[in-house]
Amino acid sequence: MTPARADVPVLIVGAGPVGLLLACGLGRARVPVVLVEKRARPMTESRATQLSTRTAELLHEHGFDALLAEAAHEPRTHFGGLGFDLSPVDSPHAGNWKVPQYRTEAALGARAAELGAETLRSHRLTGLTEQPDHVLCRIQGPEGPLELRAAYVVGCDGAHSTVRRLAGIPVTATPATKELLRADLRGLNLRDRRFERLTDGFAVANTRDGITRIMVHAFGATVPTRTGPPRFTEIADAWRHVTGEDISRGTPLWLDAFDNAKGQADSYRRGRILLAGDAAHWHPPVGGQALNTGLQDAADLGPKLAETVHGTAAPGLLDSYHQARHPAAARVLDHVAAQEQLMLDGPETEPLRAVLSELIGLDEVRAHLTSMASNLNDRLPAAKTPMEGRNDSAGL
Repeated sequence: MTPARADVPVLIVGAGPVGLLLACGLGRARVPVVLVEKRARPMTESRATQLSTRTAELLHEHGFDALLAEAAHEPRTHFGGLGFDLSPVDSPHAGNWKVPQYRTEAALGARAAELGAETLRSHRLTGLTEQPDHVLCRIQGPEGPLELRAAYVVGCDGAHSTVRRLAGIPVTATPATKELLRADLRGLNLRDRRFERLTDGFAVANTRDGITRIMVHAFGATVPTRTGPPRFTEIADAWRHVTGEDISRGTPLWLDAFDNAKGQADSYRRGRILLAGDAAHWHPPVGGQALNTGLQDAADLGPKLAETVHGTAAPGLLDSYHQARHPAAARVLDHVAAQEQLMLDGPETEPLRAVLSELIGLDEVRAHLTSMASNLNDRLPAAKTPMEGRNDSAGL
């Protein structure tokens, strides 16, 4: 890209699933988009694998039925590791849907490209200067610095968002006190463990298509400062300590650690700069809520930002994005915090778990938790794009 082509209505920082779904929505509305992504190539790890009922509905509305057809249906969920069958809900996509994140990202990326989105890989945002009618974005790429003028900038660049930092958007956050290690391994024959609390910690194991995903937390373990993923020996030692099993003969495909740090941007919009996904709210990935909440941010923001760019938005429409999505994520944060304590706290939490197990046996409680896990509390009618019905054969 040369400076002569620099003007763009929307610059999205981050080409993960959230940024790509936003690019799809804007592309459908005939809003040109440039994505800036520091990774040289799309991800190949499974990472978040669970799509909720509401996310599946949105993907269906956006034309991603082929992706949903790949997904394995899961009629059960859990709250804090306490499993239960999902209550019936009014949706053809009831339940959870399991699909590796790299497949979700690939499908979204292909559609975004079809709709005209341009992705600058191996590029990093280094500066933002907001002007009355645009944001000047300074970007560093393999061939040197680049400046782009964007009418709007959306940060979809994760919990350590550069956009959020450069824009000076304040956050309300709590630091990490616990850590969970996880890995995808091949060549193991482990029995499935579904949210098992053992004497020395917490363990999960599930095998699908020859790949075993494990997660492990040792009670009382400190949270180290990390600059990269954990070593496989570290994960194997923790697994042995908690379960007594030896996984050292497995072949690691993906290694990861996440902690229980959590927080939320105080505002999802500052002038011409907006936040979505983990850039706006971050927490442990319990029940896949991080990915699902982010995708729902993108689905809400897309039509509102498109109308704003086209000059057809009602007064206050773009501000309604924060008004709708900030409280939705705040509720998710509360539920995730409660579940993290139920799963990862020590023996002192057992009486609370016993009482909650009894409550989950009640239909009303189970229906409420199902609605939360399915993200149906915030279901709104599908918003029309400014160009809907006008030569939209390439639509989502």
